[in-house]
Amino acid sequence: MTALTQWNPFKRLLRLDPAASFENLFRDSGLAPMLRDVDAASEIPLDVTENAESYCVKAQIPGVDKNDIDVSVDGNRVAISAEFRREEKKDGERELCIERYYGKAFRAFTLPDDLDAAKTSASYDNGVLTLSLPKKHNGDARRIAVS
Repeated sequence: MTALTQWNPFKRLLRLDPAASFENLFRDSGLAPMLRDVDAASEIPLDVTENAESYCVKAQIPGVDKNDIDVSVDGNRVAISAEFRREEKKDGERELCIERYYGKAFRAFTLPDDLDAAKTSASYDNGVLTLSLPKKHNGDARRIAVS
């Protein structure tokens, strides 16, 4: 199926991005690796599914050691942080192209229900962090019929 869009001849002028032209100015110079550190940390992409008892979160974090991943649960808030470490450069090697991000990435989100932090589990396999987040059952909650 093809989507129709209205053509606007001035759209290109409205999207003027001075930062892009600034980056292109230094692309072929030796200063490009230094400008890489100015880039914002990449966001961690997530998939969240739910069943009656728990939430399942799958976070894509490739290239990170499992010891460099931190997960915290507080009420209904989940926070994931990861540190991407740079490999040591060997003697005699010259860097021709460096595009991978090195540094810390962080993602926090809230879920509709409180979570049972004591029963939460996490596993990391093939660059995917999988969190099992059981819902906290509130013993005081009950349904009240309206008369």
